[in-house]
Amino acid sequence: MKILSIQSAVAFGHVGNSAAVFPLQRIGVEVLPVYTVNFSNHTGYGAWRGPLISPDDVREVLQGIEDRGVFPQIDVVLSGYQGGEGIADVILEAVKRVKAANPSAVYSCDPVMGNAKSGCFVAPAIPVLLRDRVVPAADIITPNQFELGFLTGTEPDTLESTLASVDLVRATGPRTVLVTSVERPDREEGTIEMLAVDDSGAWLVRTPYIPMKANGSGDVTAALFTAHYRRTGDLADALARTTSSVFDLLARTHESGERELQLVESQEAYAHPRMQFTPERVA
Repeated sequence: MKILSIQSAVAFGHVGNSAAVFPLQRIGVEVLPVYTVNFSNHTGYGAWRGPLISPDDVREVLQGIEDRGVFPQIDVVLSGYQGGEGIADVILEAVKRVKAANPSAVYSCDPVMGNAKSGCFVAPAIPVLLRDRVVPAADIITPNQFELGFLTGTEPDTLESTLASVDLVRATGPRTVLVTSVERPDREEGTIEMLAVDDSGAWLVRTPYIPMKANGSGDVTAALFTAHYRRTGDLADALARTTSSVFDLLARTHESGERELQLVESQEAYAHPRMQFTPERVA
């Protein structure tokens, strides 16, 4: 499997491609990382150095990859945080050209906007751009519950309302939706959930809640879920494998006391997930 991953990169820590590439490689996926920024560290520190990469420069890198005749071999185009409006056009162009070269290729979009605790942390134009142009072009999307609400103009909280919101966003284009950070009022105390839906049905998985902020964990989740699902087409299995790997990554990071994901130290969790959580069919 080959994944063209168009995301940010940092030298210190793990977000964007700096979070997604190694776990994908560890499960045997060939990754072609294309960077949209090259920062010293993620912006959560409040200070960072390094350049935003212009849309034209990103386009040039993608053109160079296409010139090598690689696009017919690409199985997935993956995108995450989009720092500026111009990057969306570049990504959508790349998706169109990859799919022309390989009609079986899919586009997986993590529509990064914010979360329930922090609110939106992207430029004001980005959520609208994601909702109106990017998400409808995607085959797979991996929003958190907050982002799902913006995409659909709803306030999903119960299982029923979250499923209804997923139906609304699937009607705009993407057939497969993974909703992360699902927090229902009636869930078991001290837990958090993920919900995955495709044409075959809906599956919910529950794990203990780990009380920490983990920048990059969503990037790892989107990458692993996309790869597992693309490889097998089995939604429940992809959800179970992803949940197992990401939970162990977060648990190890929390135990370490470090702020940054213990990405390398947790590599066996990607290659050989313990499969300790069993998704439940809910629709």
